[in-house]
Order: sequence, then C-alpha cells, then structure tokens
Amino acid sequence: MISNKLKAYNKSIRASNVYDVAEVTPITKANTLSKELKNNIFLKREDLQPVFSFKVRGAYNKISKIKEKGENRPVIAASAGNHAQGVAYSAKKLGLKSIIVMPITTPLIKINSVKNFGGKVIFFGDNFDEAYNYAIKLAKKENYSFIHPYDDKDVISGQGTIGKEIIEQTDSKIEAVFVPVGGGGLLAGVGSYIKSEHPEIKIIGVEPNDAACLDLAIKNNKRLSLKEVGLFADGVAVKQIGKLTFSMIREWLDDVITVSVDEMCAAVQDTFQETRTVPEPAGALALAGLKKYTKSRGLKNKNLIAINSGANLNFDRLGHIVERVQLGENKEVLLSVRIPEEKGSFRRFCKVLGKRMISEFNYRAEDSEEATIFVACRFNDSNQRTKLMKHLRSKGYSPKDLSENEVAKLHIKHMVGGRAPKTVSSKGEYLFRVEFPERPGALVDFLDKLSDNWNITLFHYRNQGSAYGRVLVGFESQKKHYSKLIKYLDKTGFRFWDETDNLAYKSFLK
Repeated sequence: MISNKLKAYNKSIRASNVYDVAEVTPITKANTLSKELKNNIFLKREDLQPVFSFKVRGAYNKISKIKEKGENRPVIAASAGNHAQGVAYSAKKLGLKSIIVMPITTPLIKINSVKNFGGKVIFFGDNFDEAYNYAIKLAKKENYSFIHPYDDKDVISGQGTIGKEIIEQTDSKIEAVFVPVGGGGLLAGVGSYIKSEHPEIKIIGVEPNDAACLDLAIKNNKRLSLKEVGLFADGVAVKQIGKLTFSMIREWLDDVITVSVDEMCAAVQDTFQETRTVPEPAGALALAGLKKYTKSRGLKNKNLIAINSGANLNFDRLGHIVERVQLGENKEVLLSVRIPEEKGSFRRFCKVLGKRMISEFNYRAEDSEEATIFVACRFNDSNQRTKLMKHLRSKGYSPKDLSENEVAKLHIKHMVGGRAPKTVSSKGEYLFRVEFPERPGALVDFLDKLSDNWNITLFHYRNQGSAYGRVLVGFESQKKHYSKLIKYLDKTGFRFWDETDNLAYKSFLK
C-alpha cells in the first residue's frame, strides 16, 4: 500500500521546476556489459546535464521556489563539487549571487566550474561535514539563503524527477534501479517516485566501503556518524545520512550495497567502454553496485538500471583509476614469490608463467640463496587467478597473494628493489633501458634471447597499455666484458639504452 508520504512526494516531484535548466537525459543500454552479465544493463545518463551532474535538478528546484517568494538574498551552499555547481549555475540563471563553501580537498575541475558559473568560493575544512558546519554559521551571520545538498524537500523533489523520467522512458519491466548514496537526496527522490508508481521495482542504494553511512544507519536502525570517510569518491563522502532522507528511505529501501575503490575504478572503465565518456568515481558508483549485486544474486535476463550521476573528474585521477581497474575486476593478481638466487632462475620462473599477460615485474638481486620478486599478472577470466596459484605451487613455488593488500597496491609495488648488494657491487653492474613490442610472451622471448650467460641483478617491467613494453634491467658484468654484453643485447633485436651513468640509478639503486 502506498503511504501518504509517498503520494505527497509523487505530487511534489511532478510539480518540480527543473527543466528550465535540466535536460531529460537518455537511458543508454550497456551492450557489452549486458552480454557479460547476462542481463539487460542500462545507464541513466545524468553526466549529460549542463553541469555534468544530476545536482542541478534539486538546486534549481529549491532556488526557483525561493525566487518565486520574492526573496533576492544571496544563496549559500556547502559542497565537495557537484551540488556547488548546481547552485552556482541555478543562481546565475535566476539572477542571484551564490557563495559556495568547499572542502580544501575538492577537485580543481569542480572549483573552476563553480567560479565559471559566477559562484564565490570559500575553502574550509578537509571534508564535507566541516564545510557544511561553516556554511551554516555563515548563512546565519550574513542572512543568506542556505541550500542544503540533500536534506530538503524541494531538493529531494528536484532529484526525484530522475525517477519520473526512468518510468516514462522504459517500456520493459524493470527489476531494479541502482542509486549512488551520499547524504541520500538522490535515493530519497528517485525511490519515492518509483515506489509510488511501481512498488515492485527494487530500489538499491550503493555506497563506497569507506563512506557507508546509509549501510551503518540501516544496520543500527538509526542515524549514526562515521568517524571518518574516504575521499576517493568525493561526491558521496558524507559521514551521516540525512535526517529527512533516512526517514523516507528506510520505509521502502530494498537493499544497500557497498563497493571498494577497485570496484569503482572497474565501473569507470565499463562506462567508458560503453559510452566513450569518463564518469567521476561517484558517477560510476551505482554501476559498480549493480555488477556486484548481479553477480552475487545470480540474476539472469533482468532489466537493471544504474544512475550515472556525474562526470566531474579531475584528469590527474585517471592514472590512479587505470592502475586499479584490473584488480577491481578480479582480473589481476599481485604476487610475492621466492626464487633461487642463481643464473637462469628468473627466466625459468617466467617460462612457468607462460603466455599469461604480465603487467608488472620487480626484482633485485639479494645477498642470500633466494630472492623475492614482485609480479602482477592479468587475465581475461577472473577464474584464472586461482588456476595460476595452483599452477605455481605445482611447480614448487610458494606464491603469496597481495591483491587485497592496500600497502602493496599503493606503495610496495613502487618501492621494490633498493641498492645493489655487496656481491653485485664488487663484481660490477650495468643498467639498461629496453623497449620491445608489447604482446603476450614478449617478456619471455626477451629473456630467452639473452640466455643464461648473464646474471640479471635488477628487473623492473610495467605494462602501461602502450604498443611497446619498457624494461629496466641490470646485469652483473665486469668492465672488460662490456662489449660482449652489448653484442648480446644487439642480438635481441630490441632497442636499448645504457643507463649506467643515469643520476637516478646512481642515487637510489647502485
């Protein structure tokens, strides 16, 4: 039975004044992902709004109602970015001044966008909550109209127009709609409308593991505040779910899913492959939850919609996202493996790996009988991870899986190595940078051509998705054998450069 609250919000959403600035965004089918997940996957494209985020809907609906009352005071908001842009854009459209309090951690692309829309930016605090508290004080002191990012009826109703569009744009029976959650305004609005029209459609909230304030509230049946939140998905980095939003959500929410940073990164890649656009982490959050939910429930042939909530991504975040994508798909494994410290052992290990795609290799000679190598392998099938571990054990190795180790992923993989041991230093070491065509098996081909005549003392390889693989390799060799070493390298047919006098090598590795 539909509650009076749902009926009231349905009416308020229908009366929302958003289309002076907002677009009726399309619903795009994710064809590749649909085949992979054996369901019909759709993306509601809120990244196509004028401010590249859904937030313009709620902001404009709220500010336009303030304007209709004849109020011309400046408006103020606290936001990590997307709400800020929505407020600044809407205020400019309605001829009002806007002040935005932003955390100092806000991505530059969102800061510049607010300024371009005429908003005055004030930086305060390391997160949304600190910025929010300061904005509230400033609003009272200066008599500004405060525009809440989510805990406001008019803002919620504006966001709810997305739910109305979803119902109007879809003919097939929808199984579930996945909605990203920060303070809960989008979820409250979309869910209220859809549940009032089609109670059978599941509404599922999605949060990052490190900012799961709704999940915390649902489990405890009351609003609680997280001690801290992760900032990777800055658009949903909220410590406590909204009071008004939670009172609505708890009545009809079907489930809440939490996802990791790696899973969000994988969803960013999925979105790019389907649409050739790049969402911000919070924008890909719902799709990450959809994928996780679908796989865990074993859904088949269902119509599933994820809201792509925004695309305000700082370009420098891309490197980190790309770095984590394969781990998010469970299609890359990070391993620590011990091998004998002797000639040929490195090449033998690579042969055991076979034609698998090696994405990273770090090795440094040690003054011991064994050396530890750091290796990463990528697969097309997530099941290959377990098969590789079994295969290595069958060959006498004892690999340790570091794929879920944050220290390994963020730091250790870039720090493996160090200076040459005394035994290598006394015999002499030459360092070379090498390029070879990037393809499965190319690394083993390179080692085969070198044979076991030279003791490799250092090796670093990282697959960067380009046409050529790049290797930094050290050889133990006396000066009198240098010309012989060069001849061997020439025979490989690969381009190489002597980096033995490189300042970085001398400073950190020699």
